[in-house]
Amino acid sequence: MSGKISVEDFGTTPEGRAVQRFVLRNNNNVCLKLISYGATIQAIEVPDKDGTVADVTLGFDTLDGYLGKHPYMGVVAGRVANRIAKGTFSLDGQEYKLAVNNGPNHLHGGLKGFSHYVWDSCVDGDSVKFTYVSADGEEGYPGEVTAQVTYKLTNDNEVDIQYQATTTKATPINLTNHAYFNLAGQSEPTIYDHVIAIMADKYTPTDDDALTTGEICGVEGTLWDLREGVRMGDRLNSVPGKEPGYDHNFCITQPGDKQLCARAHHPASGRTMEVRTNQPGVQFYTANYLDGTVVGKGRAKYNKHSGFCLETQVYPDAINKPHFPNSVLRPGETYHHHTSFKFVLG
Repeated sequence: MSGKISVEDFGTTPEGRAVQRFVLRNNNNVCLKLISYGATIQAIEVPDKDGTVADVTLGFDTLDGYLGKHPYMGVVAGRVANRIAKGTFSLDGQEYKLAVNNGPNHLHGGLKGFSHYVWDSCVDGDSVKFTYVSADGEEGYPGEVTAQVTYKLTNDNEVDIQYQATTTKATPINLTNHAYFNLAGQSEPTIYDHVIAIMADKYTPTDDDALTTGEICGVEGTLWDLREGVRMGDRLNSVPGKEPGYDHNFCITQPGDKQLCARAHHPASGRTMEVRTNQPGVQFYTANYLDGTVVGKGRAKYNKHSGFCLETQVYPDAINKPHFPNSVLRPGETYHHHTSFKFVLG
């Protein structure tokens, strides 16, 4: 990446912690903005086929928006992203109880997960590194966990994210970024004109509370078959749930390092985003519960289906479902999760 990474103040938390914003630019007029509160993606600005730049991630102009209650916009979710059934799990013969903060279940690390802390931050060459130390017993989880998230913007228009973590005791871990995208621009009302493909021939069905049932089912002939790309306006309101739309984990067909797992295309702007990861799953969420009460950047009101998330991950509730991919990190091991969002212009 050419040019310097600029650093600026982004406000102060009620506890007196300063929050910084890091601005990264490449040679193609793509800009990535990060804040140290929640190791959050605050903005990604991308040109369209005519060179007009738009911010393609939902979020807030000021720190106050992130300090208030919001649906995890752009944050790093952890210690365990997604849901844990009834907020309980057993590990090595001991039962642990966590906060129940999403219906009957635990979601995204609890009442104050990794998303609601100021992370230590620094510029590391052409990258920005965030570090957070989660205390033993925080939110009910065992072990002191040291987590690092490193962001880089390349001249190939790729936002590269590296997650690492170590622990002093065995613990479940599942970190992800919860960015909401709208490739038409963050203030546009819906994603109905987006065509989204997910390279998964299986998915994990959910119950009425959006928790995985434990089944792993084929997508062939179902509403969850997105392998060839589907226009969202033709599909979202047909997907059953408390609110129509996707909030499901897809099982990546060929997991591997930086495996292409999803592609989103907005025909009118010409913007395409490709998602690659080394994780076995990706949660596809289509902002089913946004209702206009969240007011974001430029006073945009975020309504239902105004954005989408592609959260690379281990399958939800894996700690309680032994046949799912392993989510347990033990002392002496290093958790490593690699994901990138690449923007293809024109």
